[in-house]
Amino acid sequence: MTEKSDSALSNKWSAKVTRESNALSLEKGVFTWKDPKAIAQSLKDSAEASTRRKAEPFRSAMSMLVFYINRAGKNLDREQLSILEQAKQALRDLYGKS
Repeated sequence: MTEKSDSALSNKWSAKVTRESNALSLEKGVFTWKDPKAIAQSLKDSAEASTRRKAEPFRSAMSMLVFYINRAGKNLDREQLSILEQAKQALRDLYGKS
């Protein structure tokens, strides 16, 4: 397989995980939103509503956010990366983990 094929498969795999996470049911497009507090609140709501997650809600929500940031990699523009990093802090704040 060529590097391009590996990359294409990787992108499809991460998109599928984001869409079909067994742990959380995410709102559509949550990682593209421009408001870090809204992203954090949505992840918190999804984690707390889930009956399929294996970890505590904070860990599940943060794991999904970090997973998305890591898998998006170079394809994530600087502005959205900054928003998602702010969402990580907002999530910590929501759970009193600052």
